[in-house]
Amino acid sequence: MVPMPPLRSLPLLLLVLAAALASGLRGAAPAPVKGSLVAAETAVQAGRPVTVALRLQHDPHWHTYWLNPGTGLPTTLAWQLPPGWTAGPILWPAPLLLRDKTGNIVGHGYEGDLLLPVVLTPPATLEGFSVELKAKADWLMCETICVPGGAAVSLTLPVAGATPTADPQWGPRLAETLARLPRSDDGWRVAAVREGAAVQLTVSPAGPGAPRDPGALRFFDADNRVVYDVDQPLTPAPGGGFTLALKLDPTTPPDVARLTGVLTAANGFRADGTLPGLTVDVPLVAAAPLAGTLFLGFVGGLILNLLPCVFPVLGLKVLGFVEQAGRQRARVAAHGLVFTAGVLVSFWTLAGVLALLRAGGDQLGWGFQLQSAPFVYGLAVLLLVFALNLSGLFEFGLAATAVGGDLQAKGGFGGSFFTGVLATVVATPCSAPFLAPALGAALTVPPLESFLLFTAIGVGLSAPYLGFSAFPDLVRFLPRPGAWMETFKQLMAFPLYGTVGYLVWVLAAQTSEEGFLHLLLSLVVVAFAVWLYGRWTAPEARPRRPRAAVVAVVVGGALAFWFGWPRAVPAPGAATADVTWEAWSPEAVERLRAEGRVIYVDFTARWCATCQTNKRLVFGSAEVRRVFAERRIATLRADWTNRDPRITAELARYQRSAVPFNVIWQPGRAEPVLLPELLTPGIVLDALGR
Repeated sequence: MVPMPPLRSLPLLLLVLAAALASGLRGAAPAPVKGSLVAAETAVQAGRPVTVALRLQHDPHWHTYWLNPGTGLPTTLAWQLPPGWTAGPILWPAPLLLRDKTGNIVGHGYEGDLLLPVVLTPPATLEGFSVELKAKADWLMCETICVPGGAAVSLTLPVAGATPTADPQWGPRLAETLARLPRSDDGWRVAAVREGAAVQLTVSPAGPGAPRDPGALRFFDADNRVVYDVDQPLTPAPGGGFTLALKLDPTTPPDVARLTGVLTAANGFRADGTLPGLTVDVPLVAAAPLAGTLFLGFVGGLILNLLPCVFPVLGLKVLGFVEQAGRQRARVAAHGLVFTAGVLVSFWTLAGVLALLRAGGDQLGWGFQLQSAPFVYGLAVLLLVFALNLSGLFEFGLAATAVGGDLQAKGGFGGSFFTGVLATVVATPCSAPFLAPALGAALTVPPLESFLLFTAIGVGLSAPYLGFSAFPDLVRFLPRPGAWMETFKQLMAFPLYGTVGYLVWVLAAQTSEEGFLHLLLSLVVVAFAVWLYGRWTAPEARPRRPRAAVVAVVVGGALAFWFGWPRAVPAPGAATADVTWEAWSPEAVERLRAEGRVIYVDFTARWCATCQTNKRLVFGSAEVRRVFAERRIATLRADWTNRDPRITAELARYQRSAVPFNVIWQPGRAEPVLLPELLTPGIVLDALGR
């Protein structure tokens, strides 16, 4: 096949001759590509978008082109719609790599029986009994020669007052086409690194739902910057991923910021073989030398010491150095080195876990452990106990937090090591300046380089303490131990309380409303247990009290964890299992009533304890959830937690001034069924059966 050059390089005379030749061919024989217009539904409804498609039927060995054809021209549609109608862009299916009979790549496009979907939106009102949708379609069709093609396509559809039904022939085909359109997917992570005219495009599976081998991969650039007619070598990447080597056009500016297009997979990007194309819109990152990235990691780790996430631990360690002032230089150096070892061992452990999980296909990043609600909860409990200890509520043994006590004692080194571990754990929610590029590289490079980068970050984090270790005389510049240390120790509890508050805020987004309440109450139980421990282990306590104090801590801790341990997070938009709540509004009620749906409306507030009990009793019932699912009952939530004049007015309409208040709208009834304040599954099911 002889590919057609881009339009901008084709002389006008050749265009005229090609058009004349095309006219002669169409007059002599049927066109090798035929165009028509089809719709997904049998009618149109005012204001309701309708999906139509340009159908292109290609004769064997003929093809047309994608939005970036490589060579040739993309298919276009010029709509001639009635007043008030609007047309969206062509929704391009995943393209094919087009080759000629000798195997040379000649462009990006389509073959066979093709549907190019477009969403049309009618105005809010439609007049008449039918509407005609018309467009002028143009394409370039190629085999061994390329010929311009086109057709005036049209479609007449009736105007319907009710929701239209799917067209029996084209509805399923268009639905399948839309389902297979390229799109982003949480199961895959894509990154692009540029070095001169070469680009490394890496795609990595982010979870077990992605197939281990998507098959042959091909990237189709949407901006015509990647050279289209060369192969794209494929190599394995860390974490079970794959890397494509792309070649940029020499005219591509050096400041191009993003790479956009479609990445196709022969086996699909889903485990069931679906999703043939993945949309790509990622930063085009310039490759950085390892030495420069290591330096950025070191500086970023150093700056971490000044951020709120690490500052509380910094205070603990500074207090430890003050405690050591004037003592043996070797012991001061040893404590600094042990602290650094705690930091480095923690970073190496984090790097190892990340490497193992990435090899298993997980998509992970800096601070990934904080995506686990149980981990965040455990860390919040741990820091709360430390804060209460610093506040003087109890004494567990100050060596455990590397402050106070005799740091020359045997337990002091354990305290320094543990403080290094704690500094690493609390550092992961933060990303310091210069740290982001190093972290981005550490999560994509091979394991050995990743360990080096995490080591650089760890050394940066522990650098101030290494300074004290290398030059113990610097300790002399710190204040001498004295009574002020007790005040400073209690003062340093407040940054820890702030960190606990931050972690609790994170948990608010990781647990259900009821689970979050249990979590908060469990922290109170933890505080009560350590208060008992402090009271019963005080010097003036009775001899048997310390044993009872240990029992109190164990029992209180077990009770707190049982009561407050984070449960499974409900799906977005769902407050209870199998029941998806929408926000209440009068308009939502009218819309759902017009659809003939049964509607359950819950007027509630987070500060209403009875409301929470009702929801737990009613929607904790499997029978209630089954009935709601089978009958497709719409559930609306009117949340009165904050002042809302519309909810207040709606309550007043039924002579109510408080929540809980629940109503059920039945189809065909002018007024809803009002439910009592205290609910049971039987009450709700009986009301639904009336």
